[in-house]
Amino acid sequence: LGYLHDDHGVLHVGALTRQRAAERSPVVAARCPLLRDALRLVGHAQIRSRGTIGGSLAHADPAAELTAIFAALDGEITARSARGTRVIAAPDLFVSYLTTSLDPRELLVEVRIPALPPDAGWSWMEIARRHGDFALAGVGVVLAGRRGVIAEARIGLVGVGPTPVRAARAERMLNGQAPSEALWAEAADAVRAAVTPDGDIHASAEYRKHVSGVLAQRALREAYSRARMAA
Repeated sequence: LGYLHDDHGVLHVGALTRQRAAERSPVVAARCPLLRDALRLVGHAQIRSRGTIGGSLAHADPAAELTAIFAALDGEITARSARGTRVIAAPDLFVSYLTTSLDPRELLVEVRIPALPPDAGWSWMEIARRHGDFALAGVGVVLAGRRGVIAEARIGLVGVGPTPVRAARAERMLNGQAPSEALWAEAADAVRAAVTPDGDIHASAEYRKHVSGVLAQRALREAYSRARMAA
């Protein structure tokens, strides 16, 4: 279960693939650089050398970077048990804190994540107290379009709720629009409205909500700078 390959625009990742292996994979760099950039901020190199892609998703920590990538890109997993095999899509996997829809008798055996469109721009941004700590808030953005108009926007967040958050309203707001600073600011407000963070000893709920919008606006700007929308 330690494999990783691209099959017709979908990354197939064995559940036991080490995070470090995915981070350094030329396939991931070429087909899903958003995943590569997020993996670089998972703990430290020693942790990524032991932690697995499947393990992170099955653990379902809502501050884990991989959960937001999986949600934003509409990933899916294959789960297997003595009763058979089933596919679970991203919206159906995460239930609450550290809780998934996997049955106790099931094993997660494969993760599938669609590759980014060839001309898409991407950005992963997060804030943590120290390098290697879990993110207080993090956001992944993908933007694709043509002729100066956004055709597809994807936004996933971590650290701002009991599960990873897909900012669907902000995505709809962006689609069909010409990029601008005003649009980024409007989308950032929609991101803040989409999250319901809890406060803890690390950061208040108000801080997490505020910074999620700040990070989203910065990530949208960076993703657009990497996108090729002129054609």
